[in-house]
Amino acid sequence: MNPTLELILTILLVVIGVVMTVMILMQNSKSEGLSASLSGAAETFFGKNKGRSVEAKLQRGTLYLAIVFFLILLILLIF
Repeated sequence: MNPTLELILTILLVVIGVVMTVMILMQNSKSEGLSASLSGAAETFFGKNKGRSVEAKLQRGTLYLAIVFFLILLILLIF
């Protein structure tokens, strides 16, 4: 593989890794503790439109970045 292309892919891999780490840290945790189980599962506006919320966009973005991250990693390993 061309050393310039390898350098560009490596830098891109590091940048994607940092961005993905920040996106993961911005997401809310799935477990909300005992208070969520005692209060019940009330349906709210955000519960109904979860696909359009910021959390859903962060999850989708993390998924896409993870896919790109592993594709670049495989390219670097194979070539």
